[in-house]
Amino acid sequence: MRFGLALCSVLSLATQFALAQDTATATAPAAATEAAAPAETAPPPAPVDPMAAVAAGFAELANANPGDAAAGGGKAAVCGACHGLDGNSTDAQYPKLAGQHEGYIARQLTLFKTGARPNPIMLPFASALSAQDMRDIGAHFAKSSATSGKADDSVIQNEYSPNNGKRVVNVGETIYRGGAKDRSIPACMACHGPSGRGIPGPTYPSLAGQHSGYTANVLNLFKATAPSDPALKDPNYAIMADIAARLTDEEILAVASYIQGLHTAAAGEHLEAAQASAAAQP
Repeated sequence: MRFGLALCSVLSLATQFALAQDTATATAPAAATEAAAPAETAPPPAPVDPMAAVAAGFAELANANPGDAAAGGGKAAVCGACHGLDGNSTDAQYPKLAGQHEGYIARQLTLFKTGARPNPIMLPFASALSAQDMRDIGAHFAKSSATSGKADDSVIQNEYSPNNGKRVVNVGETIYRGGAKDRSIPACMACHGPSGRGIPGPTYPSLAGQHSGYTANVLNLFKATAPSDPALKDPNYAIMADIAARLTDEEILAVASYIQGLHTAAAGEHLEAAQASAAAQP
């Protein structure tokens, strides 16, 4: 307030000073004006092809050593804040990583790092990782066991639904184990396995015990993919986008709930699966 009053009291002086400055500027030598001109800026860099960056990232993964679970434990410490120290997150917005295949985790981290899988939360973390870091972190979580949840056993009460009167878990089981041939929807277990363990490697993730909310959100993201989305250049993404587009909202919730209730393999089988996952890496 005092500054404002002082400014008003010297308004005439300020005006005279401004006029003097304008006059000085107008009579300044041309050479001085030219010297003050900014240097010519370099042209902006050419845009990076995200798929080329992805291909380069995958090549780095292939050339890295098999993941070291012990080394990965230290590198994954920061991951525990959201995903749980052992990979079993308690918040459904963050996926469980426990029991996930080394190759799949490394692949997704590469997609985050290159921006091919946009995620503002994961980008800064993935950007700091080398290909070896990614494989080590993947190996760390692969040796853990995912906890299982419970499937929704309630009865669907919607007279306009073809599933009216059926239990949610049963609708989900039908989709997971048999698909819907009349709509060209394949059974989920064809790629993700009868028990939800997936296939060791980078392509078919383990789903068993995953939070239903997270699974449903991912399926809805696939379903909402625009035809022009560059993510569809990834054949794996394109397959899931096509399948999700054929599912109803009710079926998405049901199959996500069923997956949450799937149990992981016994400890011995799980260790064998983790070892197979590591052996399957290039």
